[in-house]
Amino acid sequence: MPEELSLSNLKPAQARKDRKRVGRGLGSGKGRYSGRGIKGQKSRSGSHKMPAGFEGGQMPIDMRLGKLRGNTSADAMPIGPFRTYSQPVNVAALESRFEAGSEVTPEALKAVGLIRKVSVDVKVLGVGELTKTLSVSAHGFSKSAVEKIEAAGGKVSWLRGEPVKKRKRHKAAKPTAPEPDETEAEAETETEETETEPEASEPAEEAEG
Repeated sequence: MPEELSLSNLKPAQARKDRKRVGRGLGSGKGRYSGRGIKGQKSRSGSHKMPAGFEGGQMPIDMRLGKLRGNTSADAMPIGPFRTYSQPVNVAALESRFEAGSEVTPEALKAVGLIRKVSVDVKVLGVGELTKTLSVSAHGFSKSAVEKIEAAGGKVSWLRGEPVKKRKRHKAAKPTAPEPDETEAEAETETEETETEPEASEPAEEAEG
């Protein structure tokens, strides 16, 4: 039988442990340097909160080693391990898996085994021939796929809206310098005009004399 609980036998369920009180005199055993030794980085406040990979101020190993450039970096999106991708489906597969007049959606494509996940975008490509009239809904279409689906009497539906074509920016043409032949011809005409002007003024001088 457990002993009856009373003030005489009352105690906590878990034994208490007093916290370490440092800097309370030499007699406490944790005085003077408070167990941190003399000087140095580990004697300073905040020294036990260094970031991961900190090597005491020397060049960390992740900075000493060479870097893998190119397609493997996160900055190389949408190329490399962080790239965004879509599941391709050809019109030839739609021809073989669906009946004429049926509606093709990502859920229907998964049901017939043409894609694995509904959460990943689907893009319809134009490989093969299509003779059946289908209403296809997908996230992306190639130009040839759209032409073949509409040529067969089908309909194309963009799940995220039809992409807007980007307008090409035309740079302003730089002013071209005049050709050397033209400048020489202009200079010659100017010299001819200056030479003919004094000849016209000679008769006036004779009349005055």
